Amino acid sequence: MYSGGETEDLYQILGVPRDASAADIKKAYRQLVRKYHPDANPGNKDAEERFKKINMAYEVLSDSQKRTQYDQFGTVGDMPGGGSPFEGFGGMGDIFGDIFDSVFGGGTGRRRANPNAPRRGADLEMEVEVTLLEAATGAAKEFQIPRWESCAACGGSGAKAGTSPENCSQCGGRGQVESRQQTPFGQFVSVNTCPRCNGSGKFIREKCPECGGQGRVRTQRKVEVKIPAGVDTGTRLRISGEGEAGTNGGGSGDLYLVVGVQEHPDFKREGGDLHTRLSISFPQAALGCAVDVPVLFGDPETLDIPAGTQPGKVFTIRGRGVPRLRGPRGKGDLFVHVTVDVPTKLTEKQRALLEELAREMNVDVEDSGVFGKFFRNLFEG
Repeated sequence: MYSGGETEDLYQILGVPRDASAADIKKAYRQLVRKYHPDANPGNKDAEERFKKINMAYEVLSDSQKRTQYDQFGTVGDMPGGGSPFEGFGGMGDIFGDIFDSVFGGGTGRRRANPNAPRRGADLEMEVEVTLLEAATGAAKEFQIPRWESCAACGGSGAKAGTSPENCSQCGGRGQVESRQQTPFGQFVSVNTCPRCNGSGKFIREKCPECGGQGRVRTQRKVEVKIPAGVDTGTRLRISGEGEAGTNGGGSGDLYLVVGVQEHPDFKREGGDLHTRLSISFPQAALGCAVDVPVLFGDPETLDIPAGTQPGKVFTIRGRGVPRLRGPRGKGDLFVHVTVDVPTKLTEKQRALLEELAREMNVDVEDSGVFGKFFRNLFEG
């Protein structure tokens, strides 16, 4: 539960205005996570606490339904520890709840979250980069994932080996304590988190030396992931159960990998299609030829260039693009954009022949006199 009456405003935590778009919220979240991540601030308790708040704020504001509920009531009641929407008004939720119970005879009362109930671990998100070739063919990648895992020394209980957590004597294991207050409407009962056990309902007399009583330890876990062929920048891969460890026996969260594909010097990608440039000489363009075209993977393709091919002509080689991850099955195409290479340096013979060709084609060019010199040498030689 994240209540506006008990903590900072969620928008202030992420540093965004209340009318921020989903993209702005995600961008701000990623920047703050990098800044306050425990691995970037070892031993900094303030940064660790800030990191938790950032994740909780993003969990609410990135979900349109939860965000609407938070904007309306100042709290999200379906999150762990959540309750009445009136909790966003600084604890008045319990007073209003008791008024409703007394007026309408709510004999069953309101259900409160069990502090000892299993809770699923948080999801993790990590950005990964792959080459264009890896994106096209698929790849097996290995990553080191920083995350919280259940402490092996205490089995996740947080208590020293040979001991076990005790029920909190102040709240009787409920995780909450009641306080009575007299108001003009009569006596009302408010329920708050137990200050002795912080709402866990348990008290650890002898803490585990490995985890300090948290029941979890920070580790670097090696995860092997198969990147499927056809991924593109922005593809989000879900690896089940590789997120943060749960508490009280709850399952682990999931790991999400956000893929970024590196640019390639020879190929440009558009969805499943690839584009490349092919440079040919003027004689090849004018007379036609057959050339080998490099492809991203596999053997080169032979391309027939017809006589009179113009610069900018685009040839299509079917099925030599990237596999499609979604939509129609199969691979995209390779589009070959032809350019004509103009030599910057010529031998005397090459220049003489080109000048003769220009005369034959009745094209004005700068006459260097090489033509006459070349043929005089040829016949007088």
